[in-house]
Amino acid sequence: MEARLNLSASPLAGKALKYIASASKAIFDGTTVPKATQDLVMLRASQINGCGFCTDIHTKDAAHAGETTVRVNLVAAWRESTVFTDAERAALELTEQGTRIADAAGGVTDEAWSDASKHYNEEELVALSTLIALINATNRLGVITRQQGGSYQPGQLG
Repeated sequence: MEARLNLSASPLAGKALKYIASASKAIFDGTTVPKATQDLVMLRASQINGCGFCTDIHTKDAAHAGETTVRVNLVAAWRESTVFTDAERAALELTEQGTRIADAAGGVTDEAWSDASKHYNEEELVALSTLIALINATNRLGVITRQQGGSYQPGQLG
């Protein structure tokens, strides 16, 4: 399978992706949500959406940042794993429900939001919610245009 579009060669895609990256950077630089949690959130959404390109990026970036192989490998099965904190579990649940909005009647449940609120303050919830929305947008672009995973090198995107 080949990519449908070469996004890196498109001036319009470059411009749009620059804005998405800028919004993401605002979150990364402006929140106290741990970087490890952000990486787990982006990886889990990418797995759910079947975006090989983004799963490749977030798996490798998490490992490069010092995340253990065990934790990276168990993100897809976080409910059946003992290696995630209660706060990370709340973020992963929020990620799953926020990613599967079309599959879940009513979107994110009050229970999931309440659980996340026990671990994150309002600004951190803004950061998590925005990060989930942005990674889902990026995943969808990657899936629609069949961007391929496998060749990413940590730090390659900036």
